[in-house]
Amino acid sequence: MSFLDTLLGKKKEASVLGVDIGSSSLKVVQLRKEHGKAVLETYGELALGPYAGAVAGAATALSAEEIAASLADLLREAKVTTKSAGVSIPFARSLLVLVELPYRDDPKEQKTIIELEARKYIPVPVSEVQLDWFVVPPPAEGPGAKPSGKPEKMEVFLIAVHNDELALLQRSVAAAGLTSSFFEIEIFSTIRAVVDEPVKPVMVLDIGAATTKTYIVERGVVALSHSIAMGSHDITRAIAVSENIPLARAEALKKQEGLAAADGPAGAEHSPELVFSRIFAGARRVLMQFEQSRKEAVTKVVLTGGGGVTRELGTYAKNLFSIDVVVADPFKKCEAPVFMRPILEEIGPEFAVAVGLALRKLAEL
Repeated sequence: MSFLDTLLGKKKEASVLGVDIGSSSLKVVQLRKEHGKAVLETYGELALGPYAGAVAGAATALSAEEIAASLADLLREAKVTTKSAGVSIPFARSLLVLVELPYRDDPKEQKTIIELEARKYIPVPVSEVQLDWFVVPPPAEGPGAKPSGKPEKMEVFLIAVHNDELALLQRSVAAAGLTSSFFEIEIFSTIRAVVDEPVKPVMVLDIGAATTKTYIVERGVVALSHSIAMGSHDITRAIAVSENIPLARAEALKKQEGLAAADGPAGAEHSPELVFSRIFAGARRVLMQFEQSRKEAVTKVVLTGGGGVTRELGTYAKNLFSIDVVVADPFKKCEAPVFMRPILEEIGPEFAVAVGLALRKLAEL
C-alpha cells in the first residue's frame, strides 16, 4: 500500500484463492476485488499422476502429505501470493440425494424429519459425517407466481461428507500453508462459475478423470445429479490404443487435439469419439429421466471439466443433443487482459471449480 493510499484512508483489497483438489490434478485460481469486480491475478494446474508414480492425467488416491507437497509446488509455480482460500470436496467423496418428504412449516419439525430420513441413505452412522440439506423451492404456477396453499410434500436435497475426508483435506491445506474458511462440494462451485440461467433447467456435464458428473440445475439449485463411470482417462487410454503410443503422449494429444487426437475411423473400437458418445448417451438418459418426471424441458447443456473439453467437442455434442450445447467459460466472470482471453476460453472448462471457489471466497470480503 502506498503512502498516498494510507493518507487518504484507502485499503488495498485482499486477494483470495480457489483450490480445486481433483483426483488427477490440482488447480488454483487467485482473484482480487477491484471496483466491485473480480480480477484475475494468477492461475495454475499440476498433474497428480507423477506424485503417485503414474502418468499425467491418471486418477490418484494420495495421502494428505502427498497432496500438501504437490499443492505447495503448485502454489510456488503459479506465484500465488495469498494464503486465504476456499477448497473443493470431490463429488465422488460425497453423498448427494434428492428425497421427497412430508411438508413441515416448523423449522424444528423439518430438521427432525430430515435427519431421520437421512439415516436411510447414509451407509455409516450419522455421527461420522457432516450433514447438510436445503429444501428445493416448489415450481411456480406461472411467470412470477407463488404457489398457493401449503404443499403436502417437499423436496429436500441431502448432502453428506465423511469426517475422514474433511480431515484429510484440512490436513493437506494446512500443511501447504493455506487457511481455508470453507470446503465446498465441487458441484456447487461449478454451478456458480458456469450457470447463468436463473430459472429454466440447465444440464451441466462435468468430465472428470475417472467419472463424468451430470447434474441438472433449476432455479439455481440441483434438481438431479448422476455419475457416469467413464471419464477423461478412458479417453486417454482409447487414444493410446488407437495410435499405439504411451499414455503420457496420448494425454498430451488429447489436450492438444481433442476428438482429432486419433486418426482411426469414427466409431472404431478404440477411439475417443466412441468414449465421448458413450458418455453423452448416459447424459441423454439422465436428461430424459428429468424431463419425463418433471414435465419440463432442459434448455441447455454446459460442457465442463478437464477431459478434452474443446470447441470441437461442443460442436460434436450439438449433433447428439436436440438442445443448445455450450462449452463452459468460467473466466468470463473475471476481469483479465484482452490478449489472454483466447487462452482463458480454451482452458476455462478445466478451471470451473477453482473459479467458482474463488468467487465465493471473494464474496466474503
